[in-house]
Amino acid sequence: MKKKKCKVCWVQFEPTRPLQAACSIDCAIQLANKQKEKKKQKETRELKAKLKSRADWLREAQAAFNAFIRERDKDLPCISCGRFHQGQWHAGHYRTVGACPELRFNELGCNKQCSVCNNHLSGNLVAYRKNLLIKIGQEKLEWLEGKHEPLKLTIEQIKEIKELYKRKLKELKGK
Repeated sequence: MKKKKCKVCWVQFEPTRPLQAACSIDCAIQLANKQKEKKKQKETRELKAKLKSRADWLREAQAAFNAFIRERDKDLPCISCGRFHQGQWHAGHYRTVGACPELRFNELGCNKQCSVCNNHLSGNLVAYRKNLLIKIGQEKLEWLEGKHEPLKLTIEQIKEIKELYKRKLKELKGK
């Protein structure tokens, strides 16, 4: 048989059986223990996922969405004040998630915003609206400000949104 590298100590050895992955009994025991540990960790992750509430999944999806928005707008200034600075950046929603939860994951109504405008100036909405009008145009802004159908996402839909924005972020960073 062809020589193999031991999966534990990386020493080259000549296997005595076709599926042999370790060079010795000690290495085989270590390999078996590693595999058991990996299986246990996977089961633990699956159990934790089953215990997550809808709110937990929403929080994770929102974090993925916000990371995407910050990366998408990384070369732009704050949508409200127009400044670049060294502070913290947020994904600021034009219509708050509390007031309009159906627009929570809408890319038009969410832009990079400095923490001062978002937190301390409550979104600095007058300046936000003025710059958003320039960015997306009157028609889309009127749509954002209009009425929207209530949206009740299932956990499966929230998981899909989380994966979508993780994938979009990865694509943006890969450029």
